[in-house]
Amino acid sequence: MPPRRTLARAIPPIAVGFAIALVPTPEGLTGAAWSYFALFVTVILAIITEPVPAPVVGLAGVVAAAMLGLVQPTPALSINWALGGFSNPLAWLIFSTVVLASGYEKTALGRRIALRLIRRLGRRTLGIGYAIALTDLALAPFTPSNTARSAGTIYPVIRNIPGLFDSSPETQPRRIGAYLMYTALAVTCVTSSMFPTAIAGNLLAVAIVSETLHIDIGWREWVIGFAPVGLVLLLVTPLTLYRMYPPTLTHAPDAPEWAAAELRRMGPMTLVERSMLGGILIVIGLWVFGGRFTDATAAAILGVILLVVRGVVTWEDITRNSQAWSIYVWFATLVTLAGGLAEVGVVRWVADQLQAPVARVAFPWAIVVLIAAFFYLHYFFATVSGHAAALLPIFLYIATGPLGISPRAAGLGLGFTLGIMGILTPYATGPAPVYYSCGYIRKRDFWWFGLVMGTLFLAAYLLIGLPWLLSRTEGR
Repeated sequence: MPPRRTLARAIPPIAVGFAIALVPTPEGLTGAAWSYFALFVTVILAIITEPVPAPVVGLAGVVAAAMLGLVQPTPALSINWALGGFSNPLAWLIFSTVVLASGYEKTALGRRIALRLIRRLGRRTLGIGYAIALTDLALAPFTPSNTARSAGTIYPVIRNIPGLFDSSPETQPRRIGAYLMYTALAVTCVTSSMFPTAIAGNLLAVAIVSETLHIDIGWREWVIGFAPVGLVLLLVTPLTLYRMYPPTLTHAPDAPEWAAAELRRMGPMTLVERSMLGGILIVIGLWVFGGRFTDATAAAILGVILLVVRGVVTWEDITRNSQAWSIYVWFATLVTLAGGLAEVGVVRWVADQLQAPVARVAFPWAIVVLIAAFFYLHYFFATVSGHAAALLPIFLYIATGPLGISPRAAGLGLGFTLGIMGILTPYATGPAPVYYSCGYIRKRDFWWFGLVMGTLFLAAYLLIGLPWLLSRTEGR
């Protein structure tokens, strides 16, 4: 990028950061905490304007915080904090799923599966969108990681579809690729709220509710509680994006016949494709059924090892996979920066500021304001689990104390939002960095549609899901 263009994109984030830092430190925060907040805002804005690649922005943020001593008091503790995100299991899970996805492409297995999907549903782009939604829904109850489910299982397949229609990140990304990629992310955020076992954050929320409010939330209770809004969102999301973010290719009446001819030309599955398929089935099996003795990250890393051992991908392929390493560095640094907000007290301070205004609002508007605040505060978090751990206990206290909401309504009402809030930012949930970095969706579009779709998801939940929830939990 030319130096002048880089400077032009760097000035606005830096100016905003300095403006925030010059504001007198609010009561209840230290000067270092306020400076750290200014730095965090600068990093997020720089990721949007992208004067340099996003991983460099993230690295610059953690290095600046460490050298200025904004989080930890000594240089040794600061550098340990700055590099802590690189050991985060979710960062390694994302990295491994991108490597696994490269195996689909190298072996042509992804093309084969994509062609089979086109042969059955490829006459209309919207039909493929709904196929993605139904696939995610089928996997969600048994896969407690949307990174494994969407980034690791669905993305490697659908990334092969746009190329079949002359759509790539460089040429005609809006032809079909952008729509399919963003639809996949949006629907996995919906299914992530539909089942307590769809993401780890939901399971953590159930545990927090049990420990703090002494209320046990059952699997069936969670599913029934979110079902009305979940089914509506799953039904309308592909169509909404089809209208709001339309692909230029909407119909391909000859596509199924063409796909069938391409499959015949490819011939039967090769040995290397079978090896790839076998390794992926092992990983998916561990993701779905192996929760008692392993977790999703370990299973994904095992899958990478199996592919190398079988010669499906080489170690050189992995070291040259710039997308995987870029996503890993970018996400690891953002996890660290977002976690720093809680460490310096910014998150708790924001929650404390909300308590008095929310308490003055009449019921049921008070719970609407509380849920909306809980939802949009996810802009400060890089993982749903981190959000739940940091904020859920505080918001449960506000809901059941000053507001007088029943414990069950408070626990479910806040917990149901953890999945759908993953649509807000490129770092809001595990699959988001993968789709953000795929190249089909413009960076600014990703942020804008995150806000729009997030607001639509929240509005649907407040209008449909919340009344249903309150009617079922009244007096409980």
